[in-house]
Amino acid sequence: MVDIETLLAYSFVVLGLFLIPGPAVLLTLARSMGGGKRVGIATGLGIATGDFVHTIMATLGLSAVLSTSATAFSMVKYAGALYLIYLGVRSFLEKAESLQLPAARAVGAGRAFRQAILSEILNPKTALFFLAFLPQFVHPENGPAATQFMVLGSVFVVMSAAYTSLIAVGAGSFGRWLTRYRAIGRWQGKVIGTIYVGLGVRLALQKR
Repeated sequence: MVDIETLLAYSFVVLGLFLIPGPAVLLTLARSMGGGKRVGIATGLGIATGDFVHTIMATLGLSAVLSTSATAFSMVKYAGALYLIYLGVRSFLEKAESLQLPAARAVGAGRAFRQAILSEILNPKTALFFLAFLPQFVHPENGPAATQFMVLGSVFVVMSAAYTSLIAVGAGSFGRWLTRYRAIGRWQGKVIGTIYVGLGVRLALQKR
């Protein structure tokens, strides 16, 4: 089972990733402003459902690696850490732009939910993120790796669903705030980059 200290650290990092508006938040916001709270919440739940599918796939794959060899799993963790550092550095170097809401046609809640699931499942960047992110908080001494992966992934999914639902409910206020402070997008890469690089460094220090 995941220990409390690891769970708190993980939740804090996930919250940090959510606080800076990313594609999922912007899509939820656009759907909410175009179709109302119900459509926005459906979009957020669809994204969370897609993330849960990625959690299951990551759990199956990474648990298989761990059952084969602890050394192989360590190599996966280091490879994941390097990937996160790469994402962090790239975020720092990318040209900063103001946040823009994506174009979103008006659709019903059911269709918005299904489209969000499909787009999230088919996003290869999300799959790579889960494969790189989850192992950084899994410790074999804490019990079955599959259980830890599912707990961590489920926490991510629940936090994602709760956060996007809040965005959908407060779409009007949040949308006006975002319109007023679009320049926050110029800091997005710096904040996300710091979190990604921090995760990689955390693993390096932990293993010394």
